[in-house]
Amino acid sequence: MPPEPRRPSPHLLTTGALALAVVAVSSSAPLIAFAAAPALAVAFWRNLLSVTVLGPFTLARRRAELRSLVTGAGRREGLFCVLSGVALAAHFATWMPSAKLTSVAAATALVATQPVWQGLIARTQGRRLPLGVWAGIGVAVVGAVLATGADFTVSGTAFAGDLLAIAGGIFVAVYTALGERARVTVSTATYTTICYGVCALILLVVCLVARVPLGGYDTGTWLAVLALVGGAQLLGHSMFNYALRRVSATTVSVLILLEAPGAALLGWAWLGQLPDPMTLPGLALLLAGVAVVVLSSARTARRAARIATAVPADPTPLPD
Repeated sequence: MPPEPRRPSPHLLTTGALALAVVAVSSSAPLIAFAAAPALAVAFWRNLLSVTVLGPFTLARRRAELRSLVTGAGRREGLFCVLSGVALAAHFATWMPSAKLTSVAAATALVATQPVWQGLIARTQGRRLPLGVWAGIGVAVVGAVLATGADFTVSGTAFAGDLLAIAGGIFVAVYTALGERARVTVSTATYTTICYGVCALILLVVCLVARVPLGGYDTGTWLAVLALVGGAQLLGHSMFNYALRRVSATTVSVLILLEAPGAALLGWAWLGQLPDPMTLPGLALLLAGVAVVVLSSARTARRAARIATAVPADPTPLPD
């Protein structure tokens, strides 16, 4: 496998984008739980409305780039954009219903297993993982078993929600890995427009086949959908996608972990949801295992960066 291109050091704008993204995505699970609409319909609307916002700019300013991705030399990157949209649709189709079946805290913590699955993806790509990564994966799996087992004793519905949240973590890892590859050359606006557009189209088909109602909601639900578009989608996912050009998927993954306590606090303050005490030990082990995975991967990346310091940086300007 060819070595990944070196990235420049993150600058102040990237750091601010990441901080804003963490705060924005923390609102996702509470808003989904609050909205009086099917989770798949909410997922469809948040992606479609995001494309409505981003599409005109992309068509006006990135027309040549879009042509290259469809018929020119960038077709490989275009495929990464499309596949990323498919993975994002699978993520929304699994995780958003989980936030209605289990607690906000459990759904958010279980989807935060994303770094674990990205470690396994890296292994399938032929990258050797440090022993610390495998140790963290083991701890995280034990935590997931304890957390889902606790919910199973409470209700089968909560257990099903936990399993969907874990599946959502797997799919978001695939989405981030594909996005990292696409963002090497593709601009943020073009990538997010294609990705969200593909995602919205797939979710529309799923909603129509499953006869999920796409309208008739109350005002509060539409306001929650608009808050998801402006917050979790445009200021959350899009800012993470922007940062993927300058920082690794592993770094993005560890920052996404901060969504778990943020969503739990919002769920408690806004919805009055306190995590069931039986789930707390498992969730704590889960997050500890994920942290071990991320920290071990970061140490390996730092060692590789020190070795690569003799290689001159690529002077090619970065896309926005």
